[in-house]
Amino acid sequence: MSYCLNPRCPKPKNTNDGKFCLTCGAKLLLKERYRGIRPIGQGGFGRTFLAIDEDKPSKPPCVIKQFYPQAQGTNTLDKAVELFTQEAVRLDELGEHPQIPELLAYFTQDDRQYLVQEFIDGQNLAQEVSENGAFNETQIRSLLNDLLPVLRFCHQKQVIHRDIKPENIILKRSDRKLFLVDFGASKIVTNTSLHRSGTSIGSPEYVAPEQIRGNAIFASDIYSLGATCIMLLTERSPFDSYDINNATWIWQKYLKYPVSSELSRIINKMLESTPMRRYQTAVEVFQDLNQVTQISPKEGAKIITPPNPPLSPPAQQAKSNSQIDKELEEMKTLFLSGKPQPNASNNQSQPQQPQSNTKSKIDTELEELKAKYLSNNPPENQ
Repeated sequence: MSYCLNPRCPKPKNTNDGKFCLTCGAKLLLKERYRGIRPIGQGGFGRTFLAIDEDKPSKPPCVIKQFYPQAQGTNTLDKAVELFTQEAVRLDELGEHPQIPELLAYFTQDDRQYLVQEFIDGQNLAQEVSENGAFNETQIRSLLNDLLPVLRFCHQKQVIHRDIKPENIILKRSDRKLFLVDFGASKIVTNTSLHRSGTSIGSPEYVAPEQIRGNAIFASDIYSLGATCIMLLTERSPFDSYDINNATWIWQKYLKYPVSSELSRIINKMLESTPMRRYQTAVEVFQDLNQVTQISPKEGAKIITPPNPPLSPPAQQAKSNSQIDKELEEMKTLFLSGKPQPNASNNQSQPQQPQSNTKSKIDTELEELKAKYLSNNPPENQ
C-alpha cells in the first residue's frame, strides 16, 4: 500500500509498493526512502501523512509534512513558507528532548518542501477528551508535571511555542508520556523581538491577550497551557468559560469533577490577563504545583511549605554546629540562672568567688560536652 503525495493526483491510493504512482506516474518514495501510507491531517499550510522509512530494516513509522499552502496572496504565501521552514529549524534545535518529535529530514522534491519527523503513536488530548470525557484533578496535575519541564526546555532554548492547545499535545500509547508537537507557529526570542510587535499567531481561544496584539512572551505559553487545562476539565471552549461582562473566568461552574482550591488558584494565576500578574516561568508553576503539605500535630492545621533544595555537606555541617552552639549556650544560661546567688550579708562575711572562674569551669564542661557530641555524630564526608 502506498499513497501518492502529488496534490493533483486524482487517485492517490496505490495498491502496490512500487516506486511510481499507477495513476499519475509521480514518485512514491521521497528521497528514495520515505513512503507515504495514508493522510492523517491537513491545515492551512500543508498536509500530513503517515509514512514508513524503507531505508531501515524494521521499516519504522514516521510522519511526512508536505508544504502545500491553501492561502492566496504573496504576503500570505511568504509567511507560510517562513512558518514551514521555521518548524524544521525548531525541531532540529529542540528534537533532542525526549518529549518533542525528532526531525529526521528536511528537503525539497518536485518543487515542494517536505519535512519528515518522528511518529508519536497516540491521540491528541482533544481526541482523548472526546472519547473518554473530562479530566479530573489527578490527570491535570500529571499533565502539568509532565509538560512544564518540556516548556522550560523550550524557553531555555529561547523558543516560544505560541500554539499550545489540546490538539498539539499527544499522549503516547506505550508509556503514556505527553509530547508537545507542531512548532510551526513557534518563535525564537531575541533581545529586540521581546519589545517588538509581530504577527498574531495561534488558536484564538487559547492565546494570551498580549499574543493577540503580536507581543508573545514566555508567559504567553503558560497562559495557553492554563487555557488547555480548563478545556480538559470542562469539555468546553475557553471562550465559553470566560465572562466578558465581568472580565473574569467562570470555568469552575462547568467542572465535571471537583477541583481543590490550590489547583484552582494555580490555574487562575496561569490565566491572568495581565502578564505581570501571571506566572513568569514554567519553573514557578512547577514549584507551586508541587508544594509539600504538612499537618501540624498540635492544631491539625495544614501548613503549605515549598520543598527546599538539599543543603550541601559544608552547609549542613555549618547548620549543625550552629545549632549545637545555640543549645549549649541555652544550657549554660540555664545553669548559671539556677546557681544560688550570694546575698549582701554573705558578701560582707565571705569573700565572693570570682565569677570569671565559675564561667571558665562551665565553659570547659560545655566544650567537653560539645566535643563528645561531635565525636558521636561525625560530619558527613564531603
